[in-house]
Amino acid sequence: MGEIVVKEKDVVVPGETLATGMDFLPSFGTYREGDKILASRLGLVNVEGKVIKLVPLSGVYHPKRGDTIIGFVREILLAGWRVDTNSAYSAVLGLKDASPEFIARGADLTKYFEIGDYIMAKIINVTSQNLVDLTLNGPGLRKLTGGRKIMVNANKVPRIIGKQGSMVSMIKDFTNCRILVGQNGVVWISGEDPAKELLAVETIKKIERESHLSGLTDAIKAFLEQHKDGITVPSDN
Repeated sequence: MGEIVVKEKDVVVPGETLATGMDFLPSFGTYREGDKILASRLGLVNVEGKVIKLVPLSGVYHPKRGDTIIGFVREILLAGWRVDTNSAYSAVLGLKDASPEFIARGADLTKYFEIGDYIMAKIINVTSQNLVDLTLNGPGLRKLTGGRKIMVNANKVPRIIGKQGSMVSMIKDFTNCRILVGQNGVVWISGEDPAKELLAVETIKKIERESHLSGLTDAIKAFLEQHKDGITVPSDN
């Protein structure tokens, strides 16, 4: 009989034994050596049924088809916009994917998006040369106006969102803020109360710092309850 020799959410290092026997299957960040499953990188243990994988604790974002990201327009092209993806690879938003209405070639594209605008977009293609295509055709995909943006480690995004959105929903409920989390590690936060907005920011940063700890949900709930009236916004004086 095989057994798992580590606990869920344990932090493990390369070469560490995670399970013995042939009852379990290696997945991302793990590999089999004989009848053992070992870690191939630093990460957080995640067990789903018989599958063992690691959630990376560090690393940079690499665009993947189907990801929903938050990017900003950094260049206006002849037939679209070049968008920063918070990675080594920029993306292109073409005319047909930018708006449900027809945009003719030669139109003034600044009427739609200007340099510096942030957008919530979906990656629809990544070529073998890492050319990335985006679309805004889909629910929730749009230009983001106002609010503030923060950067987090893209590998911590699942912890910030939580299972079925539980963690980010809790933050929204306590702060009354609108929060969008891009899979590329860019987070957009918008609230009516600057103190509550700052609380949302600090809570997300806390999750990023402490994502490897057990009991994180309870710790975050306690933090939000402690600061339920918001965090004091520093004055300009």
